[in-house]
Amino acid sequence: MRARADESRLKVWMLLGANRLVVAAILAAVVFTSLMVLAVVIYPSLQVSLQRGDTLETAFTTMVSVIVTAATLVVSINQLVLSQENGPLGDQRRRMSNTEDFRTYTEELLGSTAPADPSHLLRALVDESRQRAKRLRRLVGENDRDDDLQDQLDEFVDSLEGNAETVHDQLEGSSFGTFDVLHAALDYNYSWKIFHVDRMKNEFEDSLSREEEEGFHDLKTALAMFGPAREHVKTLYFEWALVDLSQYILFSAIPALVVAAAMFLFVGEGTFPGTTLGVEDITWVTVAAFTVTLLPFLIFISYILRIATVAKRTLAIGPLILRDSQR
Repeated sequence: MRARADESRLKVWMLLGANRLVVAAILAAVVFTSLMVLAVVIYPSLQVSLQRGDTLETAFTTMVSVIVTAATLVVSINQLVLSQENGPLGDQRRRMSNTEDFRTYTEELLGSTAPADPSHLLRALVDESRQRAKRLRRLVGENDRDDDLQDQLDEFVDSLEGNAETVHDQLEGSSFGTFDVLHAALDYNYSWKIFHVDRMKNEFEDSLSREEEEGFHDLKTALAMFGPAREHVKTLYFEWALVDLSQYILFSAIPALVVAAAMFLFVGEGTFPGTTLGVEDITWVTVAAFTVTLLPFLIFISYILRIATVAKRTLAIGPLILRDSQR
C-alpha cells in the first residue's frame, strides 16, 4: 500500500502502523521539546513571568476545565458506540440473520466451513481469489487465444498472486484487537482487481468460451466477497478502537487532573529555586506538568489519526478507485 501510494515509510508508520500509545508519547515529546525551546529563547523567562502574575494558576485552572470536558466527551463517544450494539430483539435478529447469510455465501464460495476468526476469514478469501485466478489462466492457456489476452491475464495473475501472498503472510498470526488484521486487509486492492477482471472480460468477450466466461465470473465473485468482509472487520475495529480510546483517555485524565491541580495549588515562584542545565527548575517542572495535562488530548489525536486515515482510504466499496494506493 505504501509503495502504491508513493508515501514515506515514516508517514505510513505514524498514521497506521505504530502503536497509538507510542504515537502519543512521540507527540508528547514534541510538545515538551517545543515548549522548552520557546522557554529558553523567549524573553523574559518563565521565572520572571511568575513573579509578575498568576501565570501558573491561570494556565492549569484552564487545563482542569479542559480535562473534565474531554472526559465528558469520552462518555458521549462510548454511548454512541455502544448504542449501535444495543437494540430491540428484532434489530438483533436482523443482525444475526445478515451475519448468517454472509457466512452461507462465504461457505458456498469456499466449499468449506467459513472461518470464525476474522484474520482466517480474510486469508481464506484471499487464497480463494488466488486459486481462481490461477484456474482462469490455466483455462485461457489451454485454448488457442489472442496473445494480447494471454499477456494481459498473465500480468494480472502474477500481480494478484504477489499481492495475495504478501497479504496472506501479514494475516498469518494476526489476531483481532490489534490493527494488524485491518492493516493487512487494506493492502489487498480488490477494487482495482475487480475493475481489471471486468475490463478484460468486456474487451475480449467475443472470443471467450463459456468456461472462460464462467472463470472470469468466479474470480470476480471471490474478489467481490472480500469487500464486505473487509468493511465488516473495519467496522468492528473502529468500535474496538473507540472503546480503547475512551478507556485510555479516562485513565490518563486522572493523573492529568492531579498534576494540574497540584501545579496551581502548591507551586509558586519560589517552589523550585534551582537550575538544571542552565534552565530554571521551575521551567522544567512547568513544561513537564503542562505536557502531562495534554496526554488525554494527545492520545485522542493518535487514535483519530489512524481512524480518519483508514476511513479516507476505504470510502468506496467495489470497483471505485479514489486513491492511487488502491491501484
